[in-house]
Amino acid sequence: MRFLALLFAMTSLSAAPDLLRIPVKDIDGKDTTLGAGKPKAVLVVNVASECGYTRQYAGLQALHEAFKDKGLTVAGFPCNDFGGQEPGDEKEIRRFCSANFKVTFPLFSKVRIKGDAHPLYVALTSKESGRPGAVGWNFAKFLIGADGKLIARYDSGVEPDDPKLRADIEKALK
Repeated sequence: MRFLALLFAMTSLSAAPDLLRIPVKDIDGKDTTLGAGKPKAVLVVNVASECGYTRQYAGLQALHEAFKDKGLTVAGFPCNDFGGQEPGDEKEIRRFCSANFKVTFPLFSKVRIKGDAHPLYVALTSKESGRPGAVGWNFAKFLIGADGKLIARYDSGVEPDDPKLRADIEKALK
């Protein structure tokens, strides 16, 4: 199944994949895509509950509140690949995010980013994305446009209130 999803996403080696059409599962395990709500832009973030960057949940929620009505979707993908910092299951993750950060932006089922990576992360980090390379740690960010193409990539240390990130989001929403 993963192979088929990746094949679907990578329709041509010479063209960037439509990242909004890659199958994903929401935090409740329901099949969906990042483009299901017809966003103007999506900020994909690999999140973890026990990381030094976990405080970024507050900033991500603030981005969600500031830009959701303009068409931004903040999409949190829990991942335990970096330091084992997301050990909980989906119910525990949702409970943690709600109780500690009042998260209302969409959360998705846990994914793998290293090794047998989820097709979304294979596509996000591929040469065809235009911003290749492995994800280095939790809270890496990928900004995707309404056309399903990767606009920009930000390392973990880039805070959600970073002026460049916010400017890129505003430009994507126009």
